[in-house]
Amino acid sequence: MATGFCGNCSRLLKEFTAHFRNVYREIEQQIREVFRELSQCTCFRTTPERIFLRRMTQEFPSLHLLYEDETQLLDQESLRGLNSLASSENTDLQMTAAMYYLHLSHHLKSPLPDAFMEPVMALLLSTDLNVQKTISLSLVNLLVKNNVCKELVIEMGMLVPILELFQSGDATGQCHSCACVTMLASSESNREAITTDGIIPLLALAKSYDPQVQQSATWALLHLTQSESSIRILCQAGAIPVLVLLLQSSDSEVQFYSCTALCNIAAVQEHHPKLLSIGGHFLLKSLLTLMSSPVQKNSNQACRCLETLSKNVLIQEQLMDLDCVLPLKALLKTSSPESAITLLSALSARPPNNDILVSEGLLDEIGQLLHHHRCSSVIITHSGKIITDLCSSCEGQQAVMESLCLSGLLSALQSSTLSDETLLHVTTHLHHLMTWDPLKSTLSVTITSDQVSRLVKLLGQTEYPQLSYNSAAIISKLEMTGKMAQLLRPHYITMLEYLLVFLKSKDVNFQQLGIVTILNLKKDEDFSSLLANSKLELQLWMVHVQTEETRRLLQKIEPLSPSSVNL
Repeated sequence: MATGFCGNCSRLLKEFTAHFRNVYREIEQQIREVFRELSQCTCFRTTPERIFLRRMTQEFPSLHLLYEDETQLLDQESLRGLNSLASSENTDLQMTAAMYYLHLSHHLKSPLPDAFMEPVMALLLSTDLNVQKTISLSLVNLLVKNNVCKELVIEMGMLVPILELFQSGDATGQCHSCACVTMLASSESNREAITTDGIIPLLALAKSYDPQVQQSATWALLHLTQSESSIRILCQAGAIPVLVLLLQSSDSEVQFYSCTALCNIAAVQEHHPKLLSIGGHFLLKSLLTLMSSPVQKNSNQACRCLETLSKNVLIQEQLMDLDCVLPLKALLKTSSPESAITLLSALSARPPNNDILVSEGLLDEIGQLLHHHRCSSVIITHSGKIITDLCSSCEGQQAVMESLCLSGLLSALQSSTLSDETLLHVTTHLHHLMTWDPLKSTLSVTITSDQVSRLVKLLGQTEYPQLSYNSAAIISKLEMTGKMAQLLRPHYITMLEYLLVFLKSKDVNFQQLGIVTILNLKKDEDFSSLLANSKLELQLWMVHVQTEETRRLLQKIEPLSPSSVNL
């Protein structure tokens, strides 16, 4: 079978495999010799340790097959041996037990029996740093794989020695203990215990000069921002200035963790004053800088954080003063523009921002974006909203007509992958845009035959009445030029059926829209000819009779004028 590798690559891979096997055999032999010597020493005349070490010596060559027979290594004999080793004052014996747990943590598939957690606690309390590092790494692995109950770890008091490892000064030990805290914090019931004693030392580690320690501490802090109560304690402990400074870290993971933590904090509005209390708009400037990061997830996360903050009017004003539009436009050209378009949508919702957004050429970028992302619901929905918002001024309407915005929205109608909800947004925006005469004329000229066919099809969308209503509303406003009549004529018979449903509706709004649409289509003689003596014309007459009867009855009642009714 062909491998797909060239001769040179195949040779290198074979050499690497052979070298790896040799190294593995050497390590295996060394470990076996250590266990053999330990088992023969007179220190192990007590039964549990001697039996346990003899088994370790005999079975170590096949420990990598642990997953095939876990019961033998989790029996009562093994438990007694681990308890004896862990409680010994000999650090070498403690390390033996810690190594056993480390191997277990890599290969165990079933839950670790609760009784096997007692030796773990003893090993965490060891006076030997290497033992503590090894057992804490084992605990991380077991927590990651859900082999142990997170709540049990807290109940057994393991959090205290884990947090004490923060003070060890050893980067590896600090990273392991931070990882333990992170995994424990994923359980909501554990966060209170962690926030009570762990926040201050975590914040201290987050300022570490060791990048790995800083990353681990920031990761743990992020997990503590998953509930409002722990966020409140974090803020009271001074976490915000630390997290803001970490946005400028040289480590991209630290940037991401701190930015995500700040985004979670920003979601709780009561903390906005503290977020803004750092002088010189430091937070906003740092997030805007991070938006230009070459690491895509960091730039997107900075955008999300700013979008969360932008619900505050004061922050919106500050963002506009800091020229946020330019970096946002740059993000629209990346492969993941969703976060940028969401933030711009929030900014466009505030009228004072619109003149700046128009003058910065945002609508040109939106038009391009719509044509490149025709199947993205997020982009289409927010783009339509931005276009509608910016059309509130004459300059905005002109910019829309000069861009690809209208053709982009129309092209979205043709997507077969968009949900009805997204299509509802598209048709709502198109209908709204047609309330301005210049845009109505441009849309009527821009629309294609396929797009007209799609509107007619949506007109019959009885399962989603509002989508049907929007489609009819657009058709009712199309300028019936010769070209437009030519595009609509193939659909007249179908439209007669759909409009008949409108007129028979109990909803007066649908009836009125049906009449308005018919009135527009009657500007073409071909439609008028089809309408004559049709079921639709008969229904029109019935609606007319009903309306006249209603008007006559109302005249008899002589209802009060709206102004005289006490609402």
